[in-house]
Amino acid sequence: MNSVLKMTHPLPFIQRFGTSLLLVMGLLVNFGCSAQTPTIEAATVGATAEAKNASNTKYPKVKFVTSQGEFLIELYPDKAPKTVANFLQYVKEKHYDGTIFHRVINDFMIQGGGYDAKFIERKTRPPIAHEGRQALSLGGPKNTVGTIAMARTGDPNSATAQFFINVKDNISLDPVIIPPGDPVPAIEVNGRIYKNIARAQLEQASQLYGYTVFGKVIAGMETVEKIKQLPTGSGGSFPTDVPKSAVLIQSASVLP
Repeated sequence: MNSVLKMTHPLPFIQRFGTSLLLVMGLLVNFGCSAQTPTIEAATVGATAEAKNASNTKYPKVKFVTSQGEFLIELYPDKAPKTVANFLQYVKEKHYDGTIFHRVINDFMIQGGGYDAKFIERKTRPPIAHEGRQALSLGGPKNTVGTIAMARTGDPNSATAQFFINVKDNISLDPVIIPPGDPVPAIEVNGRIYKNIARAQLEQASQLYGYTVFGKVIAGMETVEKIKQLPTGSGGSFPTDVPKSAVLIQSASVLP
């Protein structure tokens, strides 16, 4: 079983969730009726001017239909090309259809795309190269509310299909850009300044890679907000953070 979004550096954020942060969680699925939020089409009509403008950009868009409603994301291939191509291929292969949001933390993120309704992990292609620093250096978004990023293990280059949507500004998940120099004169990590650190040491520190943001929700954020507020507990073989009401991804499709 793959673990995802695992952080290893000893920061306060990590102390809260432990070294098994965001281990993949299963979900006991209930196929009963659930209230639906407005469709993406309706959400787009009622969106802010900013969201309307965003929806008309050149960026590819993916519509998610879930048991809790719909949401629309746009992707940034000009910031993280390999990550976006990988994600779109999974969408086109219908990998996400029938998977669940298996990990929900109200003041953190919602995570899904790896397990089906019976807690069986979906097979994936080989992992992709980490593009977090590149995306950030090209002006891509950070791990802020509504952005979508790839989940991974402690190995920065281990992301496959699972993703998470930030429901708060998670600066601890942002990649750390290494300043020039060897040794590096000074580098800030989570509010703390470190001085005269060998460049190779920093480049090899997996905890500084952060998580690759490759898109954001541009409509239907109320669905994400609804999911994040669901009561959680244990489910299947997983002890915590599993929504008690099933959150099934019914379909994910690329908009024309």
